[in-house]
Amino acid sequence: MNYDYIIVGAGSAGCILAERLSASGRHSVLLLEAGGSDNSFWFKIPIGFAKLYYDNKHNWMYYSEPEPQLAGRQIYAPRGKVQGGSGSINAMIYVRGAQRDYDDWAAAGNPGWSYQDVLPYFRKLESHPLGDTTWHGANGPVRITPMKDGAHPICQSFIKGCEQLGYERNDDFNGARLEGVGIYDVNTRNGQRASSSFAYLHRAGQRPNLKIEHHAQASRVLFDVDASTGKRRASGVEIVQQGVKRTFHANREVIVSAGAVDSPKLLQLSGVGPRALLAQHGIEVMHELPAVGQNLQDHLCVSFYYRSRVKTLNDTFSSWASKLKFGLQYLIRRTGPFSMSVNQSGGFFRTNLDEAHPNMQVYFNPLSYRIPKSNRAQLTPEPYSGFLVCFNPCRPTSRGSVEIASENVADAPKIRGNYLSTQKDRDEAIAGSRLVRKLMTARALQEVTVEEVTPAGEVSDDASMLKFFREQSGSIYHLCGTCAMGPDPRTAVVDARLRVHGIEGLRVVDASIFPNITSGNTNAPTMMVAEKGAQMIIEDADQEIAARGLAANVQRAAAISS
Repeated sequence: MNYDYIIVGAGSAGCILAERLSASGRHSVLLLEAGGSDNSFWFKIPIGFAKLYYDNKHNWMYYSEPEPQLAGRQIYAPRGKVQGGSGSINAMIYVRGAQRDYDDWAAAGNPGWSYQDVLPYFRKLESHPLGDTTWHGANGPVRITPMKDGAHPICQSFIKGCEQLGYERNDDFNGARLEGVGIYDVNTRNGQRASSSFAYLHRAGQRPNLKIEHHAQASRVLFDVDASTGKRRASGVEIVQQGVKRTFHANREVIVSAGAVDSPKLLQLSGVGPRALLAQHGIEVMHELPAVGQNLQDHLCVSFYYRSRVKTLNDTFSSWASKLKFGLQYLIRRTGPFSMSVNQSGGFFRTNLDEAHPNMQVYFNPLSYRIPKSNRAQLTPEPYSGFLVCFNPCRPTSRGSVEIASENVADAPKIRGNYLSTQKDRDEAIAGSRLVRKLMTARALQEVTVEEVTPAGEVSDDASMLKFFREQSGSIYHLCGTCAMGPDPRTAVVDARLRVHGIEGLRVVDASIFPNITSGNTNAPTMMVAEKGAQMIIEDADQEIAARGLAANVQRAAAISS
């Protein structure tokens, strides 16, 4: 079967691309999703992410290779295996990042990607209660909800404590500045998750020019080779669907939007990547691109646990009576704890005066919970009134990789975060721990704290702080950068228009194109990339159609004159 555009992956980016490219009705679009639909109640209710955390039906449940700098541990990397992708199973914190993040993208040789360039696309995708302003949009598909009115009261103790220590309050992390302390925004609408699937794809699903194939895992991109020039052009996609191989052909483009793990995996399986890796697995080299799967970046975090003098969400979620009470509140009014993320308060801080920009993101959670060691267990609250303070460095400098483990699409790739491989990252692990301890000295926080439960006495100096981070830290699931955007095909995979270097008709549009990680949660930036990417694809198609029309007119004029 033939389509104008084939999109691989119905994640945060792919859903937006499918809606935007099919909106005019001029182009036929096929959207391939390896997982199923997101019609379950658990994808709609915000607190459902706890149930989906170890759900292998809707979650790839990847693990890294043993990490040398993290006590040889394998780090968990959940990825959405469902329509909506990781945006269907995440905690919904909506943060764009720092303006300098995108200015750095542009400075790396990617014109059109500075903060001023991308701001219109952030505004385009969102519907914000502040309305149409310099910083926000009012009519976008994704509803942004400030949690200020519904956040647990203990969050105000954290904010007040930070202010007592001289940190400024920030009521809008997506406004003029990132730095400061406040309550996070989430992408929800009327108490329900506003993933790109719900916000974009559901409204486009009945279009006759858009076809969605579920349980369709792409096994390779197909190519045509020009016999005279040797140039390769993406011509289609081969998939495995319920054990059956199927092939679809693209008239215009194949767009890979499978995420920071599966986009490089698919390119490598298709013969696009480092020559030595492809040869190792007996895969024919269609086009050598050394950077495919390189430049992996992620935010690494660790949590400090505290026993509280006042009730927290531990009490709400530990008691069946409270669960019933707030469950009914949610069902009737779409409000209450079930309608929000548990990551409610936090902010962006500089760990010392020498830092020119905020270098640490902090989460204050009015719920303390342990991540179970068994993937058959669910996230459960600690058996006491508690809260946790979590931090991650904003712009880590360690770089890892994603590589296929074999030529078999069913095999999970090898993920190497290479965490803490730079001195800067090790220093910031210590600096972040110091920051948490400093924040907890604030009078407002002392008044609500009984004790630090973990790490407590185990951590007392720089050496024990680093040891604690090595042994207890984990991914905050912001993997990106593995098909990085840049002008040099030796170090990048796509150009500034997200076209794969050296191959026609092939683009990558998702978090894997980030040249550097953003200073915060990555779902909002991924949706922005999709909005901008869709616009570029439409522009390029219009230019090509116009050029063909001009050429045809010239030919007709020449025929008439002769």
